[in-house]
Amino acid sequence: MKLYYTLEEQLKKEPNFVTDNGELKKWVVLNKAQNFDEELIGLLLDNASLKEKFFVNVKGMLVFNQNLFVQFLEQKNYLNDSYTQYKNKIGLTIDGKFLKQRNEVALVWPFKDSILEGGQSREEDKREEIFFNEILAQDEITQLLEPKVLTNAKRIDKDSEKSLDQFNRNEQGIITDNLIIKGNNLLALHILKEEFAEEVKLIYMDPPYNTGGEAESFTYNNSFKHSTWYTFIKNRLEISRDLLREDGFIAIAIDHVELFYLGVIADDIFGRDNRIGIVSVVHKAEGRNQEKFFGTSNEFMLVYAKNKSIAEFESVILDKNLEELYDTDSEKGDKFRLKNFIRFRDGKYSLRENKPHFYYPIYVSNDLKQISLEQQDGFEAVYPITDKNIERTWKTTKKTAGKLIKENKLLAQFENGRIDIYEKLQQNQVIKTHWVKKEYHAYHYGTKLLEKLLGRKAFSFPKSLYTVADTIKLMSSENDIVLDFHAGSGTTAHAILELSRENEIRRQVILIEQLQEHIDIILERVPIVLKQLNSNESFFYFELKRYNQLFIEQIEEAKDTKALLQIWDQMKAKSFLNYNVDIKKQDEHLEEFRALSLAEQKQHLCELLDKNQLYVNLSSINDADFACTEEEKKITQGFYQLKK
Repeated sequence: MKLYYTLEEQLKKEPNFVTDNGELKKWVVLNKAQNFDEELIGLLLDNASLKEKFFVNVKGMLVFNQNLFVQFLEQKNYLNDSYTQYKNKIGLTIDGKFLKQRNEVALVWPFKDSILEGGQSREEDKREEIFFNEILAQDEITQLLEPKVLTNAKRIDKDSEKSLDQFNRNEQGIITDNLIIKGNNLLALHILKEEFAEEVKLIYMDPPYNTGGEAESFTYNNSFKHSTWYTFIKNRLEISRDLLREDGFIAIAIDHVELFYLGVIADDIFGRDNRIGIVSVVHKAEGRNQEKFFGTSNEFMLVYAKNKSIAEFESVILDKNLEELYDTDSEKGDKFRLKNFIRFRDGKYSLRENKPHFYYPIYVSNDLKQISLEQQDGFEAVYPITDKNIERTWKTTKKTAGKLIKENKLLAQFENGRIDIYEKLQQNQVIKTHWVKKEYHAYHYGTKLLEKLLGRKAFSFPKSLYTVADTIKLMSSENDIVLDFHAGSGTTAHAILELSRENEIRRQVILIEQLQEHIDIILERVPIVLKQLNSNESFFYFELKRYNQLFIEQIEEAKDTKALLQIWDQMKAKSFLNYNVDIKKQDEHLEEFRALSLAEQKQHLCELLDKNQLYVNLSSINDADFACTEEEKKITQGFYQLKK
C-alpha cells in the first residue's frame, strides 16, 4: 500500500491532476500516461521508488513502462472516481465490482439511441443493432458535450415550409417556438441546457426498453450488457434534472424488463422522496402472443417531481365518463351520492353500535339547507340504508364527513320520498395509477391512429395519444414547456396540438429525434395535424451539423463488405480518425478485415472514428475544415444569441 500513497502524494504536486475538492483526476492521469506526457513522466522520475517501479533500464536509458503503470492504476482500483459517478449504494456491478471501483466507464453512442419501439424484436427488424462504446476522458467529455453548430433550419406550419427567419423569444429572452431537433439526443439536450436550464415543466421520456435483454441488445461490449443501458439512461436523466423547473415533472415510460433498474437509477438522481408514483398503462388486453408465461398487456410510467414539496398536479378531468359529474351546468354536475346509499323519511333503521365510524347518522335540516353531525331541533337523522331497507355504510368515516361538512362539500336532496346525501365533486380528485383503454377517446390508439393519419403503416408501436395527452394535461399548463427527447413518430407534438384545440391552452413542445426515418414521419405528421385542426401553430426544425456521424450512418446502412471499403476510402480522405489509428497498417490488413463478419467489420470501422467529432462544435464554426455556410452561422448565432 505504501507505493499507492507515494504515487498519490507525488501526482498531487501537479495542480492540473487535482480536482477542486482535492481528489486526483484519474481520467487526466490515464490520458497523460497513454500519451507519454513529459510532465507526468517527469514527476515519476523525480521519485526513486516510482522510477524503480515504472521504468526499465535499457542500455543505460530509462524507458517508461506504460502498460505496467496503466495496469497498476486500473487493476489495483487506485484513484476511486469515474465520469458516471455511480454510488456504491446503487449496487450495479460488473464481475462483482461496482462501476465506481472498476475505474472505467462506457458512454453509449448507439446509432439507434432514440428508438421508441420497446416491443420490437430482432425477428421484426433484421438489421443489426450497433452500439458504440468508448472509454472517455474528462477533457474529451467536455469537448463532446460542447454546444454544436446548427444546420438545415426551416419553419413548418399548416400550409408550407418556410426558410429561416428568426426565433421568437419572450420577455426573459427565452425561445418560445415549438422545436423539432434532429441529432443525438444526449448532445441535443446539452445544447438545450444553454437556453432552457430550469425552464421545462414536463419531460415525457420514452427510452429504448431494452426488451431484447443481454442476448439481443447492447451486444458489442459483453463487459457492460445491462450496465451499458444504465449509463445510457443515467446520462440522460442527469441532464433532464438540470432542464426541469423546480416544480417540474418527468414521466418515464418503461416495461417490466428494466422497470426495477430504472427505478433505482431515477431514485438516485431525482431522490426517492420525489417519486410520485408508478402508473400501470394497459395497452393490449390479450397480451403479447410471444410471451411464454404471462401475456404482457400493460406498460408502466414512472413519475417523479423535481421537488415534490412544491410540485402540483393540474385540476383536470382525465376520465371522460365523469366529465358530466364535474360539469356544474349539467343535471348531474357537481355532486356524487355518498356510496349511492339513501334514507327514506319514513323508513325503518337500526344503528350498529359496533361500527360507529361508518354507521353514524347525518342530520339534515327540514329545508335541506343545513347538514350536521350533531342532533339539533328541526333536523332529521339520515342513515346509510338503501331504498330496500338494507343497512350499508357511508363511504367516509365520521371524522372525514365532519371535515366535508365544515368545508361545505356535502349537500342534501329530497326526491321520490327519500333523502340523498351528496359530496360535491372537485376537479382535483386523486388520480388513480391504473390507466385503461378508453373507447370514448377518439385518439386513444397509437398504431391505428397513425396509420389512418398517414394512410399507411409507417411506425411500429407508437405511443397512445390518449396516454401522452393525459400526462401532459395533468402535469403542465398554459405556456409551459414540454420536452420529449425520444420523439419517435411525434405523438407528443400531436397531443399538444389536440389539447390546444380542446381547452385553448398553448403549451410549447420540444422534440428531439436522431433517426432520419423517424424525422421523416414527424415532418409528415405535424403538418397534417396542423391542417386538420386548422391550427396557427408552427414548428422550428433544425439539425445538429454532422461530421463523423455521417460516416457512422453510412456504415450502419452498408449492405456488404464492398460498400464498407468504399466508406473506408472516404473516411481516410475526409473523416476525423482516432489519434492512434495507423492508416497504413489498416490498409495492410484488409484481408483480415474481409474475413470478419459484416457486423464485426461495421464495429471496427466505427471504432476508428473520433467520437468527439460526430457533430461540429460551436468553437469550430469558423474552421474551414468544417465548411459552415453563412446560413448555418446565422441560425447558430441566433440560437445561442451570439454577436456576429
